[in-house]
Amino acid sequence: MANLDSMASFSEFPEDVQLCILSFLTPSEISSFACTSKRFLSLCRNDSKLWFSMCDRRWGSKTQIKKWGSGNITFKHLYKTLHEYDNLIGFWRLSSIQKSPNTISISVSNSNPNQPPTLVFFEWGKSFITGSRVSPSNTGCYDVVKSPFLWMGISPKGEIVNFLEPNSQLQLDSDSIQDDLLLSSNGNELVSVDINHMGEFHIVIEQRVSFGNANAVNEQMLGLESGSPPDRLTSEMYRYFANRTSPGGGRRQRRREKGNKKWEAEHFVKIVNYSPTSLRPLQGLWKGICEDANLDFYLVVYDDIGGIACRRIGDSCKPFSSYAPVFWTSNTTFFESPFSSEEESIYDTREHLLPAGHLAKEDVSRIMYINSSYDLVLPGLTTVNPHQVEGRIWQYGDGTFGFGFLRDNHIIDLKHIAVDGCLLDAIKPL
Repeated sequence: MANLDSMASFSEFPEDVQLCILSFLTPSEISSFACTSKRFLSLCRNDSKLWFSMCDRRWGSKTQIKKWGSGNITFKHLYKTLHEYDNLIGFWRLSSIQKSPNTISISVSNSNPNQPPTLVFFEWGKSFITGSRVSPSNTGCYDVVKSPFLWMGISPKGEIVNFLEPNSQLQLDSDSIQDDLLLSSNGNELVSVDINHMGEFHIVIEQRVSFGNANAVNEQMLGLESGSPPDRLTSEMYRYFANRTSPGGGRRQRRREKGNKKWEAEHFVKIVNYSPTSLRPLQGLWKGICEDANLDFYLVVYDDIGGIACRRIGDSCKPFSSYAPVFWTSNTTFFESPFSSEEESIYDTREHLLPAGHLAKEDVSRIMYINSSYDLVLPGLTTVNPHQVEGRIWQYGDGTFGFGFLRDNHIIDLKHIAVDGCLLDAIKPL
């Protein structure tokens, strides 16, 4: 065993080693560490060394941190901003909010040809974050249409700058986008917006008003009594709706906005688990060619009662697509190979729905039974023969899978929409 007296203390490490170790700490932990000595206080205040190391370790492989704010902002400020942005990265679903005198409810929007795609993907850029609408292509293949419409960055003065192009038709040069960020408030086709967080997994994108921050509401005006504060989500939702329903203030705000309104507020709910895991191999967002030969998006979720549900999302226009699952099963047990001759026949006699030129997968590694029953989801509908909703999920050796029902003679093979945070088969809108 090593002699503890001979072991080097933290203060004896070279400074670059100290910075590397400290970069794994959170800002609150850095504050606590800075209180231990004057030397460490000086080190923790060093923006170009410590806070740069913290930003670089966490986001250096995703974005060019020295270019944010044209390089004129502190890395401590950048760390705080990127930490808030981090939760945006990934997929979100367009939602609508219905308000009644006594209730507020949030529901996922139905697809409508007159509405934008319901799926939005946030990703890192060189010195900004881009939000893109994602929809299935109509080419009969696995391509997905990626339409950037939202850009988020920081001005050289350290101000948050967000702007969008309502029609998702503006193609910005990523090398000069910082200039567009600075000019966004004066752009003709660009709309300056605020990204308001209503809890960790719900955001609202709304046009920025010119007369001040519409969300800065005095606590006394809200009528909050002293004592234990409300939970964060409740407080944020109360603030949001109080701004729009409070007597006088909301009406004055709407009158001022009416003349220059270019963007109606949109609500989005985050898809937290859009990738499969070892314990949940079917989980996540998938894409596949459906019965009408068009590409469709599917979301597979492991529910709270131990089952697995799959629903279509995106531009599907099929009846009840937002309510009835494509499949649902309460038994999540896989059957490993070798399979019975009956199971092999069920698989071999079905046609795979694939784009032209794609070969069907043959390496089935295991099988799961589907025991869906639509009348459990839509009470009152004519009871369906259990045989009509019984099916199979065939998982392949590469982790993807296909599914089909005994009533049909085909299999819908699914592929990943994104891998490691990158959108696959993305094309620009025509």
